Amino acid sequence: MLADKGYDGDEVRQSLLMRGVMPVIPPKANRRTPAACDFRQYRDRNRIERMFNRLKQARRIATR
Repeated sequence: MLADKGYDGDEVRQSLLMRGVMPVIPPKANRRTPAACDFRQYRDRNRIERMFNRLKQARRIATR
């Protein structure tokens, strides 16, 4: 699962791992022990967000 820094918490990570989902969440700057993050996969999140942004601008698609 790709998520932003707002979801960086031990509870979220544990919940995802228990369900068999690999979290790709960058650590917050103030985290004492930064968790590992695959930044190569995290770049895909930005690409996906840009794609939806372009679709919404060009075709007036509502995502809600």
